Amino acid sequence: MSGDRPTLPPVRLNSEAELARDALAAPLLTRAVRLARWAGPDTRVGAGGELADELLPAAAAELGLTADEDGAALASEAWRLAVDTGLVDVDEAPEEDGEGTAAPGENLELITSGSPQEILALWLDGLEAVHADAIAPQFDDFADLVGEDGEIDFEKLEWDPDAESEFLDGVLGNLYLLTVTETGAEDAPVPLPALAASMIVPDDMGEPTDDVLEQVSEAMMRLDDQFSLLEPIGLVEYHPVDEALMAEEAEYAEGRTEPERPVDDEDVSRYGMVRLTPLGLYGIRARMLDAGVDAPAVGELADKDAGALLDALAGFPEAAARAETVLWLNGREPAAAAKELLSAARGVDRGAPLRRLHCQQALSLVAGEAAEHEVRDVLDDGQLGGLARVWLAERGSADVPAPPESMIFWLAIDTLAAQLDAEGEAEELQGLVEGLTGQHSGFFEAAWRVEHPATAEVLEAMGRLHPDRKAAKDARKAAFKARSRA
Repeated sequence: MSGDRPTLPPVRLNSEAELARDALAAPLLTRAVRLARWAGPDTRVGAGGELADELLPAAAAELGLTADEDGAALASEAWRLAVDTGLVDVDEAPEEDGEGTAAPGENLELITSGSPQEILALWLDGLEAVHADAIAPQFDDFADLVGEDGEIDFEKLEWDPDAESEFLDGVLGNLYLLTVTETGAEDAPVPLPALAASMIVPDDMGEPTDDVLEQVSEAMMRLDDQFSLLEPIGLVEYHPVDEALMAEEAEYAEGRTEPERPVDDEDVSRYGMVRLTPLGLYGIRARMLDAGVDAPAVGELADKDAGALLDALAGFPEAAARAETVLWLNGREPAAAAKELLSAARGVDRGAPLRRLHCQQALSLVAGEAAEHEVRDVLDDGQLGGLARVWLAERGSADVPAPPESMIFWLAIDTLAAQLDAEGEAEELQGLVEGLTGQHSGFFEAAWRVEHPATAEVLEAMGRLHPDRKAAKDARKAAFKARSRA
């Protein structure tokens, strides 16, 4: 009975102010800002805006780094980010010597005076630049790529930028999904082999073949390089692959060592562990939104009407649904909120049962006395009277009238329809089905007469779910009668 759902569960993001602080604290952006402030009239750059080689030691020293290859590489990386994000402006290089000059750019002022939104926009530009570096081709000898004409032969790279980007984005998407789902990683880091396998191993494959395992291993090593580049921009927290472990595996593959003991939790961490930061969640969601992916965030419904809220909650995990509802209620008077929720819960369309279920859950968060009058107003409503009585009873309200039998059975069908829509025919529903039929003798004889659009579907599902063969048969007969009557 499940209908359309958002492609991704909603994410709970930190405030823009908190995210902007995280962005400014990202090591790579911090270094880029320092170099932007260091740049002056004598700062020479190449035709592509890269810092002149002879200035790299001074740039490394400005960053408190050693003047060796590692320090120069980090300084060069930070300079490129400064250029890509507009923290540094580069003058066009004169044709005669191929060099230009650089100076602090307009965006440098945003670091101290920009709004959180402006700082996050700058950080996203930086993320795009680092992402482009992460999917760039890897090669050991640049000379091998130069053809006879002195030009780079890109075909020798065997590099498909679209495929590389799609693969990395797929990995980041899987990491995002694991982070935002209640049954996923939450705050726990994810093993790198699991992420690589999620992109390589087919879902229906039992034992992976040697060829597939080799592909997973190659993907792991590529991801190890990529996450090492993405960590300094603040996207992830990354524990890299243990180089000693790779040496051990190489020796084993060559037959020079015996197999080690089975892998335990400590060994798994040696293969690399990665976790999205709160800033990383924001960044990956922003990229997905740009790509047209439906990636909702908790809080986006706060200014929408109750109908939009209840419809959207159909695709939310329980914790996210509660958080979204609380934010929606915070901006409204309890009585007005209750009235709007109840009005939006009415309907005979396919999504109406689930709207009523979420309405009941939302009302449980509304202050009792303030909303009681609005709830009592619908006691005689055929669609809402049942949930109104449940709400009043849970609060110990006095003078709650007993529901007529027709309302009891209508509420039973409506509740099961909502649960089937939300969970499908999960095992947990068996208990609900058994409880309903156990509490009401002759349940199916009465249930097939219920004037509810989902009566036949619900009875058919009860026939599949009920563990008692006779009761299941009675449910199927009742479903047939309901369809015949319709």
